[in-house]
Amino acid sequence: MEFRDLKKQYEVLKNQIDSRIADVCSSACFISGPQVKELEIRLADFVGVKHCITCANGTDALTLALMAFGTGNGDAVFVPDFTFFSSGECPAGLGATPVFVDVDPVTYNLDPDKLEDAIVNVINEGNLTPKAVIAVDLFGLPADYCRITDICRKYGLYLLEDGAQGFGGILNNKKACSFGDISTTSFFPAKPLGCYGDGGAIFTDSDDYAAYLRSICVHGKSGEDKYNNIRIGMNSRLDTIQAAILIPKLDAFIDYEFEAVNKFADMYSDELKDIGVIIPEIPSGYSSSWAQYTIQLPGDCNRAEVQSYMKSKGVPTMLYYAKPMHLQGAFEGTYSSRANCPVTERLCNNVLSLPVHPYLTKEIVSEVVGTLSEAIDLQK
Repeated sequence: MEFRDLKKQYEVLKNQIDSRIADVCSSACFISGPQVKELEIRLADFVGVKHCITCANGTDALTLALMAFGTGNGDAVFVPDFTFFSSGECPAGLGATPVFVDVDPVTYNLDPDKLEDAIVNVINEGNLTPKAVIAVDLFGLPADYCRITDICRKYGLYLLEDGAQGFGGILNNKKACSFGDISTTSFFPAKPLGCYGDGGAIFTDSDDYAAYLRSICVHGKSGEDKYNNIRIGMNSRLDTIQAAILIPKLDAFIDYEFEAVNKFADMYSDELKDIGVIIPEIPSGYSSSWAQYTIQLPGDCNRAEVQSYMKSKGVPTMLYYAKPMHLQGAFEGTYSSRANCPVTERLCNNVLSLPVHPYLTKEIVSEVVGTLSEAIDLQK
């Protein structure tokens, strides 16, 4: 059993993917080939924004977006405490201070009330300048952009949507990666839309941001003249082969994968409701792309033993995430480590992610649930 079955997906899409790769190889346009532009146009159209700029990976996408905001020393960037390290690493790498904020216990996303408390606290302390909010669409579910956007406007902050896990998610008929001043995603292989290596993309409706981002993705080039560098940038391009792979995978995602993964997530929620775990909740007006299906185990459950038992039965599980951001070693002794995030600390102790992808079967879902139930029962 695969946690996310990329082998089955390739088997289904093999002809289309192989043909696209062969076209790139025969053309020898390995960098910035026409498939990159084709993909960018398709992605912008799907998300519903004016511009898509592809780049080397999702982490670069965040850094590039923060550079467009002018983020640097003395700035405070507000980041959920329950997320992958990149969300806090990127502002810190630019000299800014990540201010970690607790999350909602139901959606796992940034808690708007705690966000506003954190902003007010930074303002009152007077040592940092509030600059931006990074809202993460965790596990495929968009954050509460209705409230977060209002808070950003109230305090004059930039909003960066980290849609690394959220591509395809929906809030009030608007798609993930369209909510921020700038939004980003990742094409890491296990993401809802993944390539066969690293890749990322940046989305915006701003012509000015788009021009700046296209420049700094390629060493700060001027327009289309890559040998006239007008600013300091970086080398962050999506390889043509990865773009070629993503085009048929985007077709599949649109045509059936999003619907299929939601069908299997619903199966999980139905079969899990009576075994004592807390299942994910999708608020009204939202749809998730289910990057992960994450439950909370009962408080008296030994998670390591549950995982060990399930592994012995051939059922893979994963931990997203086992350690809060503010307790990561890289932030030890810094302002960022002072965060008070009890919800995150509790979640890190009892969350468990189960296999989920568009190529599951009802039988596999039942096997996963049955094995999990056995593992929990053994501890009673």
